[in-house]
Amino acid sequence: MCELMTITAAIAFTALYFAGKRRGKPSEAAFTAMLMFWGAALMWGVDCVASKLDGEPLLDLSREDTILGFIILGSGLLVYAALAMFRRNPARA
Repeated sequence: MCELMTITAAIAFTALYFAGKRRGKPSEAAFTAMLMFWGAALMWGVDCVASKLDGEPLLDLSREDTILGFIILGSGLLVYAALAMFRRNPARA
């Protein structure tokens, strides 16, 4: 489940970044979050393939994996929010 959640987040942040880029205001925070989620999706993708090669199901749809997916999403959104707030703060040096 965390694989599906990270792919969805990666696609969402990719769309957010390119929409901002089209408007002429690309967001560094969205770009960083996009790369983080694509990296996580790639990592979980390799894990899913390795699990399948070991004879396990391709996707783990267990409760624990769903909780792990929410932890990953929450951490990524927290980093995105922190970067966006840091970037908008005019008082920083």
